[in-house]
This record gives sequence, structure tokens and C-alpha cells, in this order.
Amino acid sequence: MLPLARAVSTLFEIYEFIILAWCILSWIPRTPGGFVDDLSQVLSRLVMPYLGVFRRVIPSFGGIDFSPVVAILALSILQPIVVRLILML
Repeated sequence: MLPLARAVSTLFEIYEFIILAWCILSWIPRTPGGFVDDLSQVLSRLVMPYLGVFRRVIPSFGGIDFSPVVAILALSILQPIVVRLILML
């Protein structure tokens, strides 16, 4: 695999992990100014622009937000497509 294709694939995987970490941190109680709060804010800045696209389309059911699941699924579908396009260049 070309180095560019490998790098793009790795970036997709890292972003999926960031979304998952953001979801897990949302369950942990936070104190303002604490480490978990700071980390959560950083991850929110990375994740919310992408998740916002899905949140506008997918309503929450019973207070449960399924947009991260759909967002990760979308990344999993797009990853091999983008890597194939890079390999065709």
C-alpha cells in the first residue's frame, strides 16, 4: 500500500477512535477545570463539526443520541472507498 493511502487509512481510524473516546468521556462526571473536562472540550472541538451533520438528520430516541454510531459507520464505509481512489491515482 502506498504511504499516502496508509496515512489516510490511519487518519480515518484515529478519528473513529476520537469519536469513541468522546462518547466514553460523555458518561464520566466532570468538574469544571478538571482533566476530564479539558480533554472532553478538546475532543468536542474535533468531533462536533462532523457529528453535527448527523445530528441534524438523525433525531435522538428516548434521550439516546445515535449520531456517533452512524458517524463511525459512515467513516467505516468511506475509508476503503477513499483508499481505493488514492491507490488508483
